[in-house]
Amino acid sequence: MSILNVGSGSKKKSLVGLDIGSHSIKVVEIEHSKLGRILRNFGMIATPQDAIVEGSVKDVEAVSAAIRSLFKNLGIKNKNVATSLSGYSVIAKKIVLDEMEESEMEKAIKLEAEKYIPYGITEVNLDYTVLNTEDPMGESSDEKADSGPSGRTDVLLVAGKNDVIDEYVKLIQAANLNLGVVDIDVFAIQNAAEISLDKPEGSYAIITVGASELGINTIHNGLSVFSRDSSYGGTQITKAIMSEFDVPFEEAESMKLGGVDLDDDKIAEVEKIIASTVLKWISEIKHALDFVANTYPDETIEKIFLSGCSSETPGFMRHLEKETAIPVT
Repeated sequence: MSILNVGSGSKKKSLVGLDIGSHSIKVVEIEHSKLGRILRNFGMIATPQDAIVEGSVKDVEAVSAAIRSLFKNLGIKNKNVATSLSGYSVIAKKIVLDEMEESEMEKAIKLEAEKYIPYGITEVNLDYTVLNTEDPMGESSDEKADSGPSGRTDVLLVAGKNDVIDEYVKLIQAANLNLGVVDIDVFAIQNAAEISLDKPEGSYAIITVGASELGINTIHNGLSVFSRDSSYGGTQITKAIMSEFDVPFEEAESMKLGGVDLDDDKIAEVEKIIASTVLKWISEIKHALDFVANTYPDETIEKIFLSGCSSETPGFMRHLEKETAIPVT
């Protein structure tokens, strides 16, 4: 579900997927053929340190140079890309409206959006998709035509801050690429999951733990009912190790990943830091899942899918499954 189509490219063109994270930049090129989807290219490169902070581009020159290098090294000729945003610059909210004619919908949504967006309506790129139309009275189509609209409509409202979108437009242009689609991280991951998992049914959650963000998306029958981004991630562990051992970022990262020989006492301290951070992640996730359970009591989460580089942090999957009593994969 691509929400913010603000680029100069076209969704009908073949697009290269570009994931610009605070820790690494990933690119994937998939070809559609009669045999199905074929992976043509995949690669990644480290993001310059502090060049991306909470989804905001702080160093266009450094990041664009890394992207150009990645495309060159992989030999990717297609310059049309799709990317995505996350963090506090993006707002996704399910709202409920009285059923109305399509011609009235856009105006009504803009008025309703002002209640939920903490920025001026002119400061955001606003888009929406109608999730479903509910007719609580069970009227036939002929009866509804006679009586006029009477049901309720669920609408997924999405807004991205114009200044952040502009940052990404400038970044893509600086990398000598064409921007086709700006999506939302949680929905892009949901789309990928539905393709790879053959459209799972029922209610489930996708938890994405990256370097600096933790994304939670709960889905019921293919529709997102709740999503949230929080400033948690693997960098938390790295910075805690930096503070504890008074070492630079690169060394702390190696200590976290087990790439440095340490004595038993230091190993125990690193493991303690990791365990403490993982428990904070799980507390945030449980809080979100409890909210979903209370808000949508008929949509019990049956499974949790993990994604993101930091989701493989030792002990995270095991403790998450234990604390939530939900199967995790």
